[in-house]
Amino acid sequence: MAVTKKTHSRNRAIGPHVNRLSKSQLYSKKALYKRPHKPIAATKTDEVDYAATKTVKVGGAKNGSERLIPVRKAPRFYPTEVDSKPKKPRKAHRAPGLRSSLVPGTIVIILAGRFRGKRAVFLKQLESGLLMISGPFKVNGVPLRRVNQAYVIATQTKVDISGLKLDQKFNDAYFAKEKKTRDQRAKAKEFFAENGEREKKKCPDSRIADQKTIDKPLVSAIAKTPLLAKYLATPFSLSNGDFPHRMKF
Repeated sequence: MAVTKKTHSRNRAIGPHVNRLSKSQLYSKKALYKRPHKPIAATKTDEVDYAATKTVKVGGAKNGSERLIPVRKAPRFYPTEVDSKPKKPRKAHRAPGLRSSLVPGTIVIILAGRFRGKRAVFLKQLESGLLMISGPFKVNGVPLRRVNQAYVIATQTKVDISGLKLDQKFNDAYFAKEKKTRDQRAKAKEFFAENGEREKKKCPDSRIADQKTIDKPLVSAIAKTPLLAKYLATPFSLSNGDFPHRMKF
């Protein structure tokens, strides 16, 4: 009597039309990723004209001697999933509108980034929608920088900056980071590998001069209000029992 060995399928069905292993799991089990795979060139069905016909001679007295047949046979099966084409965005990039609570001269609280928790004076909105702010640097160490209005709290305290004239050069290009070339990045890596310390980035003299030019009238305007300089220098923080949604800034 011959003994038959009972075999179990690796991907047996556990229900109607449901297998134990998924397609990706079976691909990994069979190690199909190790086998050479040649992708089949996709046929461009959009360019194929299935309506084109040609005349073919047919034998037989009762067959009419000629017959029109399609030049290319239509496929028996159609793809179940149609390749979706990415949609072209029709919306142009527009700067978001400025909140009504943000007026030039408003003191804001920065909520994120390197200077989070610090206060600064809002100067103007740039073309990209970002806010241009300054601490000023002499008061609390916050330099001229851009910040998203979603990451600031506008307070009711304001500074009169009518005497401050902002130059047209203060735009998004002014605050953009300088792009380094491949050679500059390679030199920086060599310096770090040899000395073990990163090269400190120096602020350009032009930026320092611009900071002083803006801070001078700003500091004089802040000095007119008593305790305003100390208010700007004090970082914002929450303690026990403080609820931000109940606070009036």
